[in-house]
Amino acid sequence: MSGRPLRFVLLLALGGLIAGSAPAQPLWPEITREMRPWTRWWWMGSSVTEPDLTAMLETYRSVGLGGVEITPIYGVVGREDAFIPYLTPAWMEKLTHTLAQAKRLGLGVDMALGTGWPFGGPWVTPEHASRYAAVETYTLDGGERLPEPIRFEPEPFVRAVGSQVYELYGFLKAEGEANEGTKARPPLRPGSRPITIDELVQPLSANANLQALALDQVRFPGPLPMQALMAYSEGGDVLDLTARVDSSGRLDWTAPPGRWTLYALFQGLHGKMVERAAPGGEGYAIDHFSRTALQSYLRRFDQAFAGHDLGTLRAFFNDSYEVDDARGQADWTPDLFAEFERRRGYDLRDHLPALFGRDDEERNRRVLTDYRETVSDLMLEAFTQPWRAWSHSRSALIRNQAHGSPANILDLYAASDIPETEGTEILRFKYASSAANTTGKPLVAAEAATWLNEHFVSSLADVRTAVDRYFLGGVNHIVYHGTNYSPPDAAWPGWLFYAAVHFHPSNPFWDDFAHLNTYVTRVQSFLQPGRPDNDLLLYFPAYDRWADRGPELLRHFDGREEAFEDTGFTQDALRLLEHGVAYDFVSDKALESVRFDDAALRTGEARYTAVLIPEVRYMPLSTLQTLFRLAEAGATVIVHGRLPEGAPGLADLERREQAFQEMIGRLAFRDLGGLREASVGKGRFVLGGDLRALLSRAGVRREPMADLGLQTIRREHDNGTAYFIRNDGEGAVNGWVPLQTPAVAAALFDPASGKTGMARLRSRPDGTVEVYLQIEPGATLLLKTCPASVSGEAWAYFEPDGPAAPLTGPWNLTFLKGGPEAPPATALSELGSWTEMGGEAGRSFSGTARYTIPFPRPAGDAQAWRLDLGRVHESARVLLNGIPLDTLIGPVFQTTISSGDLRDRNTLQVEVSNLMANRIAALDRRGTPWKTFYNVNMAARLSENRNDFGYFDASGWEPRPSGLLGPVTLTPLRRLDP
Repeated sequence: MSGRPLRFVLLLALGGLIAGSAPAQPLWPEITREMRPWTRWWWMGSSVTEPDLTAMLETYRSVGLGGVEITPIYGVVGREDAFIPYLTPAWMEKLTHTLAQAKRLGLGVDMALGTGWPFGGPWVTPEHASRYAAVETYTLDGGERLPEPIRFEPEPFVRAVGSQVYELYGFLKAEGEANEGTKARPPLRPGSRPITIDELVQPLSANANLQALALDQVRFPGPLPMQALMAYSEGGDVLDLTARVDSSGRLDWTAPPGRWTLYALFQGLHGKMVERAAPGGEGYAIDHFSRTALQSYLRRFDQAFAGHDLGTLRAFFNDSYEVDDARGQADWTPDLFAEFERRRGYDLRDHLPALFGRDDEERNRRVLTDYRETVSDLMLEAFTQPWRAWSHSRSALIRNQAHGSPANILDLYAASDIPETEGTEILRFKYASSAANTTGKPLVAAEAATWLNEHFVSSLADVRTAVDRYFLGGVNHIVYHGTNYSPPDAAWPGWLFYAAVHFHPSNPFWDDFAHLNTYVTRVQSFLQPGRPDNDLLLYFPAYDRWADRGPELLRHFDGREEAFEDTGFTQDALRLLEHGVAYDFVSDKALESVRFDDAALRTGEARYTAVLIPEVRYMPLSTLQTLFRLAEAGATVIVHGRLPEGAPGLADLERREQAFQEMIGRLAFRDLGGLREASVGKGRFVLGGDLRALLSRAGVRREPMADLGLQTIRREHDNGTAYFIRNDGEGAVNGWVPLQTPAVAAALFDPASGKTGMARLRSRPDGTVEVYLQIEPGATLLLKTCPASVSGEAWAYFEPDGPAAPLTGPWNLTFLKGGPEAPPATALSELGSWTEMGGEAGRSFSGTARYTIPFPRPAGDAQAWRLDLGRVHESARVLLNGIPLDTLIGPVFQTTISSGDLRDRNTLQVEVSNLMANRIAALDRRGTPWKTFYNVNMAARLSENRNDFGYFDASGWEPRPSGLLGPVTLTPLRRLDP
């Protein structure tokens, strides 16, 4: 991390601390580049030039971005001559130029360690590519021989994005919309035909125009190599017949007496390709369970990087694990049998029927659990940890999206320098933030604002709402998804990626983007320093998840699994959020590092009051022993519902089960009237079905502001506690709000306006304090508590001092910039959408317009005035008498005008920017080609926006309301007395 060390003090001007001097205004923390939002920077075709790279970085810095993540991606049709193949000397020159210019500008740079996703490329040979297991079974009676050869011929196939309609099988669809096709067999574009395997040659890099082919998965014909042939008798005998199969597949074996079932396990090339690969990056995805495969993959980067100075590169990035969004799963690795036996203590080949769900149910669950735990171990120890070590050897961090992996993502995130999440659900975010909190990682990143809405209709207010949810989930390092490199000669709308909100200078909201970035920066300046201030560790029952078979061998952990929705774990996690309890998830591995010291559970820099065990079936003996160790030292262990039934897995089961039950038997519970409690050393286990009662008994804090619709997250600083508070309710909050943090003073900071001041605070009879808050629905505040008395200028609380008065026309409307054609200036007697007043030019215009109105000083002696713009589509810059007053991006479009800023005669100017949608629709109605990209050429999220060829098409859209719709009002305000 660059810049000064992250720190926070309640910064007050020196005069405010001197007796008799005027109170000072609380100031914002010093800003580092990490506190600013970053963005993913798509390099389409890597068709970049050094002058344009420099100019774009300067533009990004001017709107308040702190850094970029370079991700090369598929190219633009017609620009093939400008393609720069990935990792070639020419490509490395562009990377080193970018690093030098970013350093000059104070920007950070991360780099995806590959193109598109997942890790892979043309240098990944089939030997090191992702694998899958296939099984054939045969039945013989005593004395019989197998007449046919033992062979497995997989179905050859090609999945090519260039001929299919993208993502209609469930990811991009509206609620209630029927799926079309599957991941394995997506529907084809009308008029297109599937690419056949006969049209491809090996190696894949030898095929012409891989950009146009856009291969997503390829399996060539040919028999698969056999890994094992095992025979199982009805009496329980197991024989290894692998060595008795010759090169033609013939088995030289006569079955002994009895009935035998033979399991032949084969290993195949999964065929998953790098998705959305850039030129020079097309190829197979790596085997994530093989250290050898990873080392081979990284050697290509060692070769490319040789002789280049990458010292200012902050981190290497890994996108989410998406190997298995394909036909079949990548569920095998060549060394799996050996790794399994080394880690689990028995030979998996002896239990293939259980692995594939054909033994008794209990054995099926236990063997499958051991298999999945082994895969999880390999994902951690053969991929994540050695990748991190390689990055550290280059003085770089790793930024890692672990979600989607067939592994315990809490442990993968814990092994990451900067864990990164994505999506829209707070519970999903908490996997990354919990792992960071329990291991002392200062940054938690988020791939932010991906597919919020359909293309071109996401506003800055939508982005802010999404970003707020990330903050509430523990994220403190926003990385937008994303911003495209687009050369100046590219016609509007420029080069665009097929997903995401388009954070691009061609978007009319670009001029107001800086305001959003300032907002994000201010919030992150509070959420990055200090330590997490959560009260509870919530145990994550990975072994229950592994024991639940599901339709396939692997189970993927994504933070939003349907199989977990109705479990005690998910229900408890949601109830805790609703109840205002701050918590982190904890894995079995992370729990081992927790200690009880100074009356608290401690790990990393965080401390907790108790650990909560939801209803679980399986828990490792070592975890139960850890819980007893913590309780003996003085900790409280809350068990909601029931105690775990036993230990998972198969090896040494009798000994482990006996030890497990003996430990459970040591819990001598006494009844507490609805709850039961057992003393263990200096601590206790508390058991019951009433979660709130359990939390109360354990002394776990809750923030009662949750009952008012206020959501919050806290960070502990050396001299107080920082709160980020969002009003998620439907009504405004205006009154006293209790806090669960001791405080003698508190300061309020508005991250939207930048205003600050000392809050009104009062004590309650129970020793806690209340703070006075005024917060509109959708609005946010930052609160900083102080343990000692602090002098500072008071926060300005206002209340209406009379009715709202409308500012009525005439308004003058002029169009400042945008296209395709600016409507003529006009005078308006009343406000409305400019799409209804400017003919075809108004219907098609995307850009910025200025509304101007003169008005006299309002009557009365109000101390201030609330300016309410009413409805705005979509963001507004407000100027009073030619002086910038505020930028408003919603959802509330209000600002306060001081009485001293008003003259006898005033001029109000409101510069409103709409979205890209209306201009895009005009392009599509005219048939103007702008979707000129290889691979996914602008997929639509909703079916009604797909044309007959499966592409996004806005030609049928009605114009979206645009401009200042009002009503615009002024409300007199009086300041509340302290």
